Amino acid sequence: MKKDLHPKYNPVVFVDMSTGHRFISRSTKTSERKEVIDGVEHSLISIGVTSASHPFYTGQNQFVDTEGRIDKFQKRFGTVRRIGKPKLD
Repeated sequence: MKKDLHPKYNPVVFVDMSTGHRFISRSTKTSERKEVIDGVEHSLISIGVTSASHPFYTGQNQFVDTEGRIDKFQKRFGTVRRIGKPKLD
């Protein structure tokens, strides 16, 4: 096998910025910020949205569509009348 073909795989800690929940994993991504966990140095990477804070996974703020899309569009913009195809000269 060729040497240095694959990127280096490092231990990392992904931190959810809104909840502070931590996910310990491994990744090719690194960071200048480091944290030692169980004697192993991990790169610390901040993430905006994870399964700990996303509404789909937490079950909070779910949007329920009671009206259909067409009804919403017509309510918002009114009925749209179609005019025949433009004549090309």
